Amino acid sequence: MNVGLLNNLIAGLFILPFVLASATAGQLADKIDKARLMRIIKVIEISVMLVAAVGWYTHSLWILILAVIGMGLHSALFGPVKHSYLPQHLEVSELVGGNGMVQMGTFVGILTGQLLGASLVSWGPIGVHIIIWSTVVVAVVGLLFTLFVPNTPAPEPELIINRNPFPEMVSNLKFAAGRSDVFVAMLANSWFWFFGAMLLAQFPVFARDVLHGEPEIFALLLTAFSLGIGAGSLMCERLSARTVQLGLVPLGAIGLSVFGVDLYFAGSQAMPASLSAADLMLGEHFRIFMDCLLIGMFGGLYVVPLFALIQTRAERSHLSRIIGGMNILNAIFMVSAALIAMLLLSAGLSVLDIFGFTAVLNLVLLVVLCLKQPEYARAFVSWLLGLLKKRPLVE
Repeated sequence: MNVGLLNNLIAGLFILPFVLASATAGQLADKIDKARLMRIIKVIEISVMLVAAVGWYTHSLWILILAVIGMGLHSALFGPVKHSYLPQHLEVSELVGGNGMVQMGTFVGILTGQLLGASLVSWGPIGVHIIIWSTVVVAVVGLLFTLFVPNTPAPEPELIINRNPFPEMVSNLKFAAGRSDVFVAMLANSWFWFFGAMLLAQFPVFARDVLHGEPEIFALLLTAFSLGIGAGSLMCERLSARTVQLGLVPLGAIGLSVFGVDLYFAGSQAMPASLSAADLMLGEHFRIFMDCLLIGMFGGLYVVPLFALIQTRAERSHLSRIIGGMNILNAIFMVSAALIAMLLLSAGLSVLDIFGFTAVLNLVLLVVLCLKQPEYARAFVSWLLGLLKKRPLVE
C-alpha cells in the first residue's frame, strides 16, 4: 500500500472509536467514581497490549491495526475522566496550570513512545521483543498509578446509561450547544486536532521524500513539535497570570498560521540529496526544525485556555458528557483531516501544499471565531495592552 495513504488510514482508524464510544464514555464518567473508572480503563489497556503482542509475534499488520483501534477505544474512554477529574480537585486559579501539565505530559508521552518505538523496531527481532513486553509493562504500571488516585465521587450516580450511543451523541452535542461560549470553545478545540492531524500524518513522507532525510529526521521533527506543545502548554499559566486568559487563543492561532506558512516555504527550498540530523539541527535547514517547534508551542498556547474555559463554564453535573461530546467533535475533525489529506494527495497535491493549505485555512477560521465570539478578540487586545504596559496580564 502507498505509505502516505496508509499513514492517514491508520490515523483515521485510531480516531474512529472516539465517534462511537465518546458519548457512552461521558455517561460513565458522570455516573461512576472517576478513580474506579480509571482502574477499569487501565485493565482494558493491558488487554489491548496483549492483543498487540499477538500482532507482533505473528507479524500481522491487521492484528496490530486492531490493537491501534483498541487503544483508540481506550483513549475515548479515558478522555472524559481525565479532563472532568481536574475541576473536582483544582481551584479555578490552578486549572490553566493543571491543564498545561496534562497536555505537556500527553505529548511528551506520545513523543517518547514514538521515538523508542521507531528506534527499537530497527533492532529487528530483539527490538520487537522489547516493544512487546515494554508496552505491557507500561500498561501495568499505569494501572498501579491509578491505585493512588483519590476517590472522586460521581456527580450523577443515578444516571441511567443510554446503551445506544447515537441518540446520546446527539443529546450531548445539543446540550453543549445550549451554551454558545462553551460550544464554540469545543469547536475551536476540535479544529486544533484537525490542524495537528493534517500536519503530523504528513511528517513521515515529508521527512523521507521532501527533505530526503535519514531515518532520524522524522524523529527530530516529531520531537520539535511535541516539545513545542509541552513548552507552550506550560507557558500558559505564566502568560495568563493564573486566569482563564482567552487572549492566548488568538495568539496561538496566529502563530500556527505564521509558522505553518513558513514551513511551506522552508520546505520548498532546494534540499541536499541526503539531509542529516546535523543539517537540520545546525545547518541552513534549522529553520524547518524551528518551524515545527514553534507550531507546537503556539498550539499549546491555543488549546490549553480552551480546555480551562470549558471546565469552568460548562454545567458541572454534565461536564464529562460535554467532554465526551467534544471528543466526538475531535474525532469527526480528525477523521475528516485524514480523508481530506488522502483526497488532496490523490488529487496530486504535495505534503507541502497540505501544510500551506491548512495554515491559511486556520487564519480564516480565526477570523470566524473572533466574529462569532468577540470576547476572544477583546481578550487578545487587552492581553497585548497589558503586556506592553508591563502590568499583570489579566483578561
